[in-house]
This record gives sequence, structure tokens and C-alpha cells, in this order.
Amino acid sequence: MTSSINRRKFIGTAVMAGMGIGLSSELAAFSSRTGINNAKRVGIIGLDTSHSIAFTKAFNASDAAADLGGYKVVAAYPYGSKEIKSSVDRIPGYIKEIKELGVEVVDSIKSLLDKVDFVLLETNDGRLHLEQALEVFKAGKPMFIDKPISASLAHTLAIFNAAEKYNQPTFSSSSLRYMENVIAVNKGKIGKVLGADAYSPSTLEPTHPDLFWYGIHGVETLFAVMGQGCKTVQRTFQPDMEVVVGTWEDGRIGTFRGLRSGKTGYGGTAFGSEGIIELGPYGGYRPLLVEIVNFFNTGKPPIDPKETIEMFAFMEAASESRRKKGQAVSIADVMKKAQKEAAKINI
Repeated sequence: MTSSINRRKFIGTAVMAGMGIGLSSELAAFSSRTGINNAKRVGIIGLDTSHSIAFTKAFNASDAAADLGGYKVVAAYPYGSKEIKSSVDRIPGYIKEIKELGVEVVDSIKSLLDKVDFVLLETNDGRLHLEQALEVFKAGKPMFIDKPISASLAHTLAIFNAAEKYNQPTFSSSSLRYMENVIAVNKGKIGKVLGADAYSPSTLEPTHPDLFWYGIHGVETLFAVMGQGCKTVQRTFQPDMEVVVGTWEDGRIGTFRGLRSGKTGYGGTAFGSEGIIELGPYGGYRPLLVEIVNFFNTGKPPIDPKETIEMFAFMEAASESRRKKGQAVSIADVMKKAQKEAAKINI
């Protein structure tokens, strides 16, 4: 019991005090700033992902005003990864497509920021997110950062630290968090969640830690129903499949299964005190976009930064467990190391 309490104090201190990433009162009061709801211009950074086109089509559709608040994508900066071939090859086609949607394509993030009030950071390469996010924060623009928020836990911490420093709200999420049955679980449909299994495709990309690239979808599903409090992570890795087991500090167990062969999909099972429920099927981007609009309207991120950070600590611990041939890895140890690295980053 004592070690569990001490661990909670450590995580709380590391996240909220040591890294300074809690929302300040000024940031929380963002929604009261004069005239913000009259500013509806959205800019996109990164045309190397299909999300940029899908989100623009949703926001700019003639019937979008009802639940997307009248926000319109008006400008886009294309880059974007210049090293990941599967991303780079998409850019020319997406430039053409987004222009056809009435969006101006600009030659720099600075030019973009002069034309918009809010930003969707869509660059597929998480290694670029900290550098790009800093430009946005310094310009005073609220921003949604698509998955992965970064390609390391240290950069994740630095991004939230910068959001606090520059007094600008931000959040990051996979759209899997907003599947219908995940929301039902969060509203208490099965009582207290006692454990969960989640799965998703888990394609590997050499430039990113294993789960950061695509397994993040299933990990986000797991954390969406389990919440914070993971203590240790243990990973069994095979080329075509893997299983990552997290043990929460209250004894609950949550698992992620990453799929790299055969039939793949998104979903899982949540086990509760009053029922068991399947977490799929995946219903598309719209629920996430509605959350982004609510965030733009209020300045209040829908996800606690501590949960996003712990999710990335879970994935980084999984990488460490693989290096240690499946040994259990402490989330607190991973956090401590990342905290030291983040403290050296100039923001």
C-alpha cells in the first residue's frame, strides 16, 4: 500500500510539478477571451496523411455547420515528413486534392499562422511535432496534434511543458478513443472497469518506437477504458503479432494485442463489475472532430495531459521490455528517465 501511494505521488509530482504541464488558470479560462468564437479559420500542418484530406472534407462540407461549429480549413502547409517514403509520396497528390477543396497551400508554417486562428498538426512523422508545435504555441494558436503526439516520451513531456509555458491549450488523440462502446463504458454501462483487452493493427516504422507509429490506436483504446494508474509493462513480441500486458497499481490488468498479419481491425473487450462489452466497431473520424470543435470553442482539452503522457510511457516501457526480452518494466522508471531528457530540451 505504501509503495503504491508513493508511486502515485511520484507520478503526480513528475507530471504536474516537475514538468509543469498542468493547465494553468489562464489557459483554463481561454474560452472567455473576447471574440474567440467568431474566429473559425483552421490551418493544417502536414499533407502527408489521409487525415488531412478527410478532416478537411468534413469541416468544409456544405452541411458541416451543425456539429462542426462553422469551422473551415482555409490554409495548409504540406510538410510533413521528408524521410518516410510512404508519407512523402502522398504529398503531391494531397496538395492537388486539398486545393480542389478550396484550401490555400502555403510555403511555411509562419505563412500559415498569419492566416488561421486554430491549427490541426497532422504531420505523420512524430519526430517533427515538437519543432512544429513550438512555432504554433509561440504564435498563440490553440492546436490539436494528431497521433502520435511525438516519437518519444521526452518530446511528449516537452510539448505539454511548452503548452503551459506559452499558455496555449492542446491535446492529442486517436479517433479510436471515441468509439461508441468506449464512450458507453466511460458513462458507466458496465460499472467499474476491472480489466480490458484491446487490439489494433501495429505496423512498424523504423523511424519510430514500435507502438508509437500505429499500435498507438489500440493502446489509446485500452487507456480510454482503463484510465491512468499503470504500474508495470511486459511485452511478448513476434514478427506477426505481439501482446503487451499492463498491470495497474490497483491490481487491474489491461492488454494490447498488435496485429501485423492476417485479418486486422480495431476493437477489444472491457470487463466490468456489472457487465462485459465489446469495444468496437470503429465508427470513423466524426466523433473526434466534434471533440476538436468543442476544444476550439472552449479551450479546454477533453483528455487529461497526464493520461496522454502515461499512455506514451506505457508504449516506451513496451519498447524497453522488448529490449529486455520480455521482462517487466516500471512506468515510474521510464518516466524518471524521460523527465531528465525533457529537462534538457530548449523550449
